[in-house]
Amino acid sequence: MRIGIYGGTFSPVHIGHVQAAKAFMEQMWLDVLFVIPTGVTPHKEMDNGASDADRLQMCKLAFEGIDGVIVSDVEMLRHGKSYTVDTLRMFSVNSEDRLFLLCGTDMMLSLDTWREPEEIFKLCYPVYIRRESDSSLDKKIIDKIAEYKQKYGKNVVKLTVVPIEVSSSGIRESIKAGEDVSHLLPQGIYEYIKEKGLYLT
Repeated sequence: MRIGIYGGTFSPVHIGHVQAAKAFMEQMWLDVLFVIPTGVTPHKEMDNGASDADRLQMCKLAFEGIDGVIVSDVEMLRHGKSYTVDTLRMFSVNSEDRLFLLCGTDMMLSLDTWREPEEIFKLCYPVYIRRESDSSLDKKIIDKIAEYKQKYGKNVVKLTVVPIEVSSSGIRESIKAGEDVSHLLPQGIYEYIKEKGLYLT
């Protein structure tokens, strides 16, 4: 099987996340895509505006109806800090399966600083999507991909998609300011956020 892994804080999940998931499935010919909200992430402090249960439920609402997508709480159930390499090991039980890891630009550029980068590249094929149109990053990206190829022997594939420049942090700030962000969220998410009173402080 061709298995996709798409992790993130998803606080909240937005239209850019859904666009990325669909492009990932289509362009990498995935049989199944696991969307995995992070537990205790080593890279950034979690936003206190939404609980694990809220983030998990928002992901279920956002991705329901998309064939092949499974929202998983495996990282939330893990004790201690959550590392990508541990998640990849969990999904590597069948040696005939191929794992594909979806990254944003910033994640892709820092993969070699993550825990056990050699093992990450051994276990999966990294794929990245650009959700920004900053041309100043172009050379840095090209150089980094060449470096990964030399160090780890794997090509990093880019998904072809028109970027939707939206961020969870920006949405949280807009909600706190009382702005309507329904156009930036999948169906049902804005109603859920309002019902639960999320991101107001």
